[in-house]
Amino acid sequence: MKGVVLAGGTGSRLSPLTRVTNKHLLPVHDKPMVYYPIQTLVNAGIHEILLVTGGKNAGDFLRLLGNGRDFGLKHLNYTYQEGEGGIAEALGLAEHFADGGPICAILGDNIIENNICAAVENFRAQKDGAKIILKEVPDAQRFGVAEIRGNHVIGIEEKPKNPKSAFAVIGVYLYDATVFQKIKRLKPSGRGELEITDVNNFYIDENKLTYETLDGWWTDAGTFDSLLRANNLTSETGANKLSQHPSSPTAKSSDKVTQEKSR
Repeated sequence: MKGVVLAGGTGSRLSPLTRVTNKHLLPVHDKPMVYYPIQTLVNAGIHEILLVTGGKNAGDFLRLLGNGRDFGLKHLNYTYQEGEGGIAEALGLAEHFADGGPICAILGDNIIENNICAAVENFRAQKDGAKIILKEVPDAQRFGVAEIRGNHVIGIEEKPKNPKSAFAVIGVYLYDATVFQKIKRLKPSGRGELEITDVNNFYIDENKLTYETLDGWWTDAGTFDSLLRANNLTSETGANKLSQHPSSPTAKSSDKVTQEKSR
């Protein structure tokens, strides 16, 4: 399986910080933000990675990351997204890189306490279709929310006023090779972008979208509040842990911290 880190966009919600740099190069505790999603992939055994970026600061990623030596990688791939066509458009740029195989895509501002190893292994066993990762949150109306039945997702609503569950869709997606044909079928949404939720809905229509629930805390770092939360959580507990067990006291207490801070 290959990995794709989606680190484009203008980061307008973090202006004026992003007037001089890409959002994903901002610091989160002791590392640049983009380090965390890359490490998430590496921890899951994914070592062929493509970074998708754009804007005026794309060259800074190359200067910072090089060939990925800080992560034990022999090579790191890059591609450039022109304009702001959305997450699905950015993912579509990875078609040649994927070369007909499965991919794990992660948003460049997503940071997790533990790891996605189980989800990746379970998706390998799944053979086809897609898998998303969910996190139970106290304020689901702020996110894309999954309606689940058994081990399948039967619907996803974006920022619903009355959520059908408390499970938010985090920015980690596992797809088979048909994802690129699905992206080509998309039409721009009302905000002029190709939406990743529409891709997931295609898999729902085929009854091929499964899910995993995340252990430990999760946050993005796309607003001032969530950037502060990401800094606090990584400072207090660390991130991208490989040894954390779901039933351990640390995992439970860390999860409680996240929910309290997100209220």
